[in-house]
Amino acid sequence: MTSLAHEQSLQAHIGYKFKSPDILQRALTHGSMGDGKAVADNERLEFLGDRVLGLIVAEFLFEEDQSQSEGQMARRLNALVRKEACAKAAMAANIGPALYLSKAEEKNGGREKLSILGDACEAVLAALYLDGGLDAAKNFFYRFWDEQLSDISSGVKDPKSTLQEWALSHGHELPKYKMLGRTGPDHRPEFQVEVLLGKFNAQGVAGSKQEAERLGAKALLVKIGVSVD
Repeated sequence: MTSLAHEQSLQAHIGYKFKSPDILQRALTHGSMGDGKAVADNERLEFLGDRVLGLIVAEFLFEEDQSQSEGQMARRLNALVRKEACAKAAMAANIGPALYLSKAEEKNGGREKLSILGDACEAVLAALYLDGGLDAAKNFFYRFWDEQLSDISSGVKDPKSTLQEWALSHGHELPKYKMLGRTGPDHRPEFQVEVLLGKFNAQGVAGSKQEAERLGAKALLVKIGVSVD
């Protein structure tokens, strides 16, 4: 199936048919398509989509729990707008197969890269906003961030934030994150990170540096006896 066919399939999957298909195609076009030349890629849409996402999430958090402080809402917002969260939504929306990539990027597994998926997800969100207004963007958000919203509503906290709070409340300096190495091919890398906090340390391994840090923080919380459920 071609990217164009996948693009049409994507519209059916997300439940929205674009009045201006060109804007969706641009949202799905990675910069590698130009092979070094100028191309109408999705970078500008990604910029807008990041702001649209921030507004949608901020409004959700403001309305969802009136007891939350500004600091608590900020931590939850960060968890929902970070690149991994966008990539997870992109996978749920099946954006990867519809991306327009160069042959080299395709060969390197670009359709599975968290950074490319996260950026494309923000660009699609912007395209929905421009083509159908804020309601269209909100519908996409609530549908494909559903699992992550459930985690937020159930009180699941980001391990890095929890570890930082524990460190400060127990008189420690802030945790330090040290990159130990990167292995694997470009399309499926593995990052190994060590987390240091006083006499404690733990490691995390994942497909992105940020996720490795989160897993390392979670492992360290378990080691010091802090619940991560």
